[in-house]
Amino acid sequence: VWKWKNEYGGTILKQLRRLGASLDWSRECFTMDDKRSKAVTEAFVRLYKEGVIYRDLRLVNWDCVLRTAISDIEVEHIEIKERTPLRVPGYEKPVEFGVLTSFAYPLEGGLVLVDMNFGTGAVKITPAHDPNDFEVGKRHNLEFINIFTDDGNINSNGGPEFAGMPRFKARVAVTEALKEKGLYRGDKNNEMRLGICSRSNDVVEPLIKPQWYVNCKSMAQQGLDAVMDDANPKIEIIPKQYVAEWKRWLENIRDWCISRQLWWGHRIPAWYAMLDDDELKELGAYNNHWVVARNEEEAKDEASRIFARKKFQLFQDPDVLDTWFSSGLFPLSVLGWPDDTKDLRAFYPTSVLETGHDILFFWVARMVMLGMKLGGDVPFRKVYLHPMIRDAHGRKMSKSLGNVIDPLEVINGITLKGLHKRLEEGNLDPKELKTAKEGQAKDFPDGIPECGADALRFALVSYTAQSDKINLDIQRVVGYRQWCNKLWNAIRFAMSKLGDDYIPPAAIVPDTMPFSCKWILSVLNKAISKTVLCLDSYEFSDAATAVYSWWQFQLCDVFIEVIKPYFAGNDPAFAAERRYAQDTLWLCLDNGLRLLHPFMPFVTEELWQRLPSKKDSVRKESIVISEYPSTVECWTNDAVELEMDTIESVVKSLRSLRSQLAPNERFERRAAFVRCRTNDACHTIKKHELEIATLATLSSLDVLSEADDAPVGCIVDVVNEALSVYLKLKGSINVEAELEKLKKKMEEIEKQCDGLKKKTSAPGYQEKVPVHIREADEAKLASLLQELLSFKEASEHLERENSVS
Repeated sequence: VWKWKNEYGGTILKQLRRLGASLDWSRECFTMDDKRSKAVTEAFVRLYKEGVIYRDLRLVNWDCVLRTAISDIEVEHIEIKERTPLRVPGYEKPVEFGVLTSFAYPLEGGLVLVDMNFGTGAVKITPAHDPNDFEVGKRHNLEFINIFTDDGNINSNGGPEFAGMPRFKARVAVTEALKEKGLYRGDKNNEMRLGICSRSNDVVEPLIKPQWYVNCKSMAQQGLDAVMDDANPKIEIIPKQYVAEWKRWLENIRDWCISRQLWWGHRIPAWYAMLDDDELKELGAYNNHWVVARNEEEAKDEASRIFARKKFQLFQDPDVLDTWFSSGLFPLSVLGWPDDTKDLRAFYPTSVLETGHDILFFWVARMVMLGMKLGGDVPFRKVYLHPMIRDAHGRKMSKSLGNVIDPLEVINGITLKGLHKRLEEGNLDPKELKTAKEGQAKDFPDGIPECGADALRFALVSYTAQSDKINLDIQRVVGYRQWCNKLWNAIRFAMSKLGDDYIPPAAIVPDTMPFSCKWILSVLNKAISKTVLCLDSYEFSDAATAVYSWWQFQLCDVFIEVIKPYFAGNDPAFAAERRYAQDTLWLCLDNGLRLLHPFMPFVTEELWQRLPSKKDSVRKESIVISEYPSTVECWTNDAVELEMDTIESVVKSLRSLRSQLAPNERFERRAAFVRCRTNDACHTIKKHELEIATLATLSSLDVLSEADDAPVGCIVDVVNEALSVYLKLKGSINVEAELEKLKKKMEEIEKQCDGLKKKTSAPGYQEKVPVHIREADEAKLASLLQELLSFKEASEHLERENSVS
């Protein structure tokens, strides 16, 4: 066990660190050192002395494969409607469930078949194997007869001819014996609910066992109040949808069985005192002979007090504690509890717990209950629950399916052969191994490409918008790896334009800057504001989108492209613009890398270290300890952003026209025209001819007024009610064919417009349809009408050209 722990516990830590988790307490999650053991023992003793922990003989959920009791929440129930064969660990053939078998009992005076209409007044019960029968047995002091061994075989109570048989094989043998005796009366489908262990997939067996329990009622109420108090909640659960689950669990809580029959875990600090004059000489024979203490010496003293002047021997309970008991103490034990440490006083309660929603009750609720009981306060103020990672098809990751993804394999990359080798080193049976390999070959025919930690992190954060589960598609991670390359290229471009001797200024005043510099700082300000707001509200996917959008669509796609003319040929006419562009570029990269750092720590650290530092300033040693960006009031410029919106709309229309060209002509520089219907539009376009020509890859750009003749030999697109764009063509146009295309497009758009108009004018639309849907419909209709206007103008333009020719 220690060998396994050292190997695989180390793997988990390695995964965390490779993903960029710099945690000074991470190793303590996986150890059973003296500090952890002391906390567990102290908690058990205190709770026992307060009467919260007690020992009782009850039915437990028994796993015959693991040979241990498991908690209620480790049992997954499946609904069976009819006769259903299921695979059970340890059985070569599937076992049939969902069947009700009828047989007759031989009684004195002859055989009886029970007539349900008449009724005999007799019923068979099994108090040692059924929860309902157990309660009846307790009320009527019935004998509790157990017929199973711990590994699920029939014991001597089950009859000599069946003793030693596995339970489900014995079921078949019993049926055959009934047939031989003429007592079998047939079987039929029986709808049932079957409990399955979530860890071993074994069918859970209710067995009667003496175990240690925690009375959770009072602690659960405290935990419930901590979240549900509307006026002053002590804990906030994010996303809020899980509050209902919290309420459901804690309102219906049952006492918690904390005994486990395993080799690994914190041993229960309880000793059984076997007295010399006891009739029954077996461990646990008398429930009042248990002594709970911090160590064996203390147990001897306590036993001597209880059993004064009697001779006894002490035997420590061989069972260990449920792992969630020790894990539930984590916020306390990691800070040194039960000692009154400096860390405990300074950091308890902590701020935020981040974990998966699947262990909201397993772990989170237990930490809250034990933290409030033993620490006097909630262990944390907020709980952020992340989605569960599944494969690209939405299936739960399973070794037998071969779809388990190791983060290190995504970071480093791995061949299909390497994936198969990992399966072969596991403990799958030959049939499962074959299925798993086939699954891997289907999903990863070429293995998994090397993606790096940054790309994996960014993909996972982006996926958090799916608050329930993440269907992880490796190709999306690959896409973010390629985006990392774009960051490298942006820095390479910047460094080439900044030069070796560049020193950033102490301060930058946007007022005198070129238009593009003012614009990029204004949208950077908005990106910073949006990112910080989203991080503060735990909307991590939206934060990632805000950062990505600024880097990709504003810095790389627009700003870096639009400033290139300033650096072309070292033109003295652009000397001032060139210097401003350098300063702005440095400012953007410095802020942008720090903004992106929590999402992509490794690449941002590497690139940030390459940026030049301000004169007479000492830069922090690492980006991780530098200040996170904050907004700068003087950067915001709404008027500039509106002008850029117009520029981008014009460029978008020109690119749309370019996409209509033959593939081999789409990247050629061409002449273009912008026709303006208002003076304001004309002024804006003339002011930004360079930016439009650069972004649209034009050889020239002419601005026309409404009075000017439309250019010939062009294709046209309507930008808005004030602007149209024309792209010059090479050669002649098949006017009739183009007109026919436009006619079909207009007919389709008119059909969509008619449908939307009919929908929005229907009786009750304004009263019944939500505002956001009405607004979406209005926007869609406006967009369609604008598109229709564009096609009509293009059609008119072609007809004019046709008449001229």
